[in-house]
Amino acid sequence: MKISSKERKILLRKLSEENVIRKRKRKACAVHMLYRMFWLLPLCKKKIVFTTFEGSGGFCCNPRYIAEEMIKRGSEYEMIWLVNNMERQFPKGIRKVKNTFLNRVYHLATAKVWVDNSRKEYGTAKRKGQLYIQTWHAALILKPVGKFRGKLFPRMAYLVSRYDSKLIDYVISNSVWCTKRYPKMLLYNGNVIETGSPRCDIFSTKREQLYKEIRDRYHIPEDAKIVMFAPTFRGGSQKGKRQVFTEEITLDFEAVRRALKDRFGGEWYVLLRLHPQLSAYLKEVPLKNKSARMVDVSQADDMNEIMAAADVLITDYSSSAFDAINMYIPVFLYIDDLDEYIQERGRLMWDIEKLPFSTARTNEELTKNIIEFNEAEYTKTVDVFSRRHGVVEDGKASGRVVDIIEEFIGQK
Repeated sequence: MKISSKERKILLRKLSEENVIRKRKRKACAVHMLYRMFWLLPLCKKKIVFTTFEGSGGFCCNPRYIAEEMIKRGSEYEMIWLVNNMERQFPKGIRKVKNTFLNRVYHLATAKVWVDNSRKEYGTAKRKGQLYIQTWHAALILKPVGKFRGKLFPRMAYLVSRYDSKLIDYVISNSVWCTKRYPKMLLYNGNVIETGSPRCDIFSTKREQLYKEIRDRYHIPEDAKIVMFAPTFRGGSQKGKRQVFTEEITLDFEAVRRALKDRFGGEWYVLLRLHPQLSAYLKEVPLKNKSARMVDVSQADDMNEIMAAADVLITDYSSSAFDAINMYIPVFLYIDDLDEYIQERGRLMWDIEKLPFSTARTNEELTKNIIEFNEAEYTKTVDVFSRRHGVVEDGKASGRVVDIIEEFIGQK
């Protein structure tokens, strides 16, 4: 019986996937056994191990603000940060450790607490008396995650997600909306604590300070306005087949700056920000036409610190849009590849027409949305949206998480 070329490709892809899964399962067994060997060592009762983006992130995202809260309290913990790039900078009180396999196993096997914003390695083993807090790296989201991807959710990703979720003790949430969806998003049915997002605390506590600091850091005039452009991570990059930017970015930055000046006044600078999983190895945003008023901030560890200084955010499918509305700054979605994105990633988590921010599929639509932006209507819409979905972002999330950690460590 003959099979078509399309059927042959599907069959070969399935066989390749099965082969990868078999290899990963064998490796996971070896990883698990090594962890159990390290269990012969005693637990360090005051050791806390932090990781972001599987080691590719630096001092960033939710774990950063949890660690900073501990430092602020004068907590006498041994704080270890597993990081791939040892050139990353960390504050006093945190010891960075190269994220090698043996270092990772040793420190995780002997730590009292794990704090992570991404998945643990397949095969990782957690022993009795340890606490694993999963902060995740997004709260309210637009792009589909986990089972919400349907048939586009890779089987290997499903296996890793299910395995990791069984290790977790607490997942933090910033809303009723997230809490209700975690079973499908994260394949997790355990304890969820609605603390808010630690990474959003600075919008309430340090925004005025960062508004000036970021301008000083990037040599931007103090009275200038900032628009941040922060596109999300494409799934294709995970397979190594394509990156977010294989061609020139289609956003017309000069047209955007003119529209912003016409609507809001002032001189505008553009801050470009890649996703951490790309900026870890792509050292510069590939732009053909650059301007003195365009600054690449992709290599900065923490996005929210930069975003706190922004007056406007433009993104596509990134959860940063939902972070930014906590500051009530205008958010515009530029989604010129919507059809392709849905085909590759799956149906979006929201009806985009019901979101607080406007959407555009062309540069003309984007500039029109900027010119016609209504601040009073936007503020009202954001308030209604936040109340409807039970959003908790009051600047106290980090403290709530640290309270849980300190209570756990203080137990006999």
